[in-house]
Amino acid sequence: MELEERVADLERRLAALEADRRGAPRPGEGDFWALEGWKDRLAGIEAADGGVLFTGAVRLPTGERYEWQYGALTEGLLNDDWPAAAEAFAALGHPVRLRLLREIVGGRRTAAELAELDGVGTTGQIYHHLRQLTGAGWLHTTGRGRHEVPPGRVVPLLVVLSAARD
Repeated sequence: MELEERVADLERRLAALEADRRGAPRPGEGDFWALEGWKDRLAGIEAADGGVLFTGAVRLPTGERYEWQYGALTEGLLNDDWPAAAEAFAALGHPVRLRLLREIVGGRRTAAELAELDGVGTTGQIYHHLRQLTGAGWLHTTGRGRHEVPPGRVVPLLVVLSAARD
């Protein structure tokens, strides 16, 4: 039993050292460090009524890495043309399109690879969905019939999915 306790203690110490080396609390731990930094930045902006911040650093199953952040002031968001966002939301509003996006993020990049999946429809239907996603900016074609989520849309896509959770 003593050896198990010593190993557990070493694992806790190693985890603490790794967390200190990264300089930020792990998700679910600590205070609202990102929020506090955002509030500090907003404090330097006169007449700011607050704002929102989205940020992320992700590694996809394909090994691709993306880092992204976006901050917007409340006033600008409230005064924006909200119906202009309808196309981007509508493109995400179909279960097959969401499945296609998930598969593309996971590494299936061609219509032929996507057509091998069950439940996504015919090749013509797949191309229809890919056009919808491309038109809304969630996809682009990289040549040779390959599709990918543009680098600047990977984290926002994950943010939207996170916001849609129950």
